[in-house]
Amino acid sequence: MRIENKGIKEEKRIYTVSELTADIKLILENTFPGVWVEGEISNYRPHPSGHYYLSLKDENSILPVVIFSRIAKDIKFKIENGLKVICCGSIEVYAPHGKYQLITEKIEPKGIGSLQLALEQLKERLEKEGLFSPARKKPIPHLPSRIGVVTSLGGAAIKDILKVLDRRFKDVHVVINPVKVQGEGAREEIAQAIEDFNSFNKESPPQMRIDVMIVGRGGGSMEDLWAFNEEIVARAIYNSKIPVISAVGHERDWTIADLVADLRVATPTEAAERVIPEKEELRGRLSNLIENLKRPLSDAILNFEESTNNLAHRLILSADNIHKLNVSRLIPPAKNCSY
Repeated sequence: MRIENKGIKEEKRIYTVSELTADIKLILENTFPGVWVEGEISNYRPHPSGHYYLSLKDENSILPVVIFSRIAKDIKFKIENGLKVICCGSIEVYAPHGKYQLITEKIEPKGIGSLQLALEQLKERLEKEGLFSPARKKPIPHLPSRIGVVTSLGGAAIKDILKVLDRRFKDVHVVINPVKVQGEGAREEIAQAIEDFNSFNKESPPQMRIDVMIVGRGGGSMEDLWAFNEEIVARAIYNSKIPVISAVGHERDWTIADLVADLRVATPTEAAERVIPEKEELRGRLSNLIENLKRPLSDAILNFEESTNNLAHRLILSADNIHKLNVSRLIPPAKNCSY
């Protein structure tokens, strides 16, 4: 049996494209205000504005992703296709194109910390360029008269360095170029201080120039030490004409600055100990040198005296023979008398 309700008319709801998109936008953006998504990066396209455009994909689907410049500028590792990452952000519908995308607020590599990955990526690139090559490392002067120090004035590092230098050799001249050693702007200040010392040497007479430079700070977390893993600092050390000792207080792990520097030590205290030997040690070494010099000199003097005596003796004998010869010539020969 067919029943018709002729009294009620069913109305169609006809959406405009904008209305439907607006409703979808409202639903999606309210449903996924903050979501974590993992996938493999593809179609990575950095924009001149500083924004990053890319896609996350898995075996079956692709999700467009946008990372705005305010987030992109603080990403430590290098974004590249094929890298598996985890992104946190919100779903946004881009109405003009009728598509949804993930607006990313945070991105990190899957399975490894972002800082560790950034460190490995930069280390690999700089090593290929030859920045870590032992062949280009400069020797550290044995007894410098002027030492440059790049570190924070408020940290323990500078106190340790000055205390050791004062105890070991009070006459050494220390020039400090104070910098921030962590946080915003630290990498730029460290790199600039290294360049400043080199500029100072170019403009100064030889007796005023810095002989060696200590660059470092006390210990801390990987995040605290990160300024010494920045490329700008690595290149400043590499380009320095002044020998650089890296003294970042972290014994277990090496920073990029450690790898580029002419000498790496574990702490600022050790840097001061390596750059200036103790006076007692110097006295001992000088005494040994003097003894080593005196011994062959004494032997040479004795040999000389012996040779001189032998020569004098031979000269005396020769003189006697000559005298006898002359005397015999003065005596006339005996006449042969015959009777």
